Amino acid sequence: MQHSVWVDPMIAGAIAPADTEPPVFSPAFRRELEALFQWRRDVRRFETTSVPERLVSQVIRAAATAPSVGLSEPWRFVRVGSAAARKAVATNFEEMNALALAAQPTDKRALYARLKLAGLRDAPVQLAVFSDEGSPQGGGLGVATMPEMRRYSVVCAVMQMWLAARARGLGIGWVSIVDPHRLASDLAVPEGWSLVAYLCLGYPVEEHTDPELARAGWQDRQSLPDRVLHR
Repeated sequence: MQHSVWVDPMIAGAIAPADTEPPVFSPAFRRELEALFQWRRDVRRFETTSVPERLVSQVIRAAATAPSVGLSEPWRFVRVGSAAARKAVATNFEEMNALALAAQPTDKRALYARLKLAGLRDAPVQLAVFSDEGSPQGGGLGVATMPEMRRYSVVCAVMQMWLAARARGLGIGWVSIVDPHRLASDLAVPEGWSLVAYLCLGYPVEEHTDPELARAGWQDRQSLPDRVLHR
């Protein structure tokens, strides 16, 4: 199967030269930014309405300013649009999800089966995001001690895409219940690319500030102080 690496001609110029004066962010902007954080949700229910390509490009370009270890910019994007490629991804998910269901404790199996865990059938735009582990860019700076930093860099890029999508009225769903090696093979990406995220992108059917898994009774949010240690 042929893969199609997303190459936006505008990406090369996505990072403008630094302004001589740093911006001043107003209290109103900070309030809107906090609202953006709250309304960024993992979306599983999408309208089938197509997304204008200019918005898709803007969301992907948002990744270009993400931090990356050694300025390696290891993110690689594959637009998954063909019927064959999407069928392969959906089959991968269904088989892995069946295994995950079977592995659940008996008392949680019914709840797990009711969860909506992916929007693969409806999302009009789908992206596989990889980390190029063999790229010479960055000269290996920062990865000798922590090679996983390349993938963390890609995660940063995904998060920026997520926020950029939400700011434009779009939603993103991150599908992780897939066999990453099989997906890489099905999409015929270069050897040395590691899957970091499979993303569904589109207009959400519903809007919420709380996680769907919390509403479904799977898991509640925990208190932040319980996650902060002092030494």
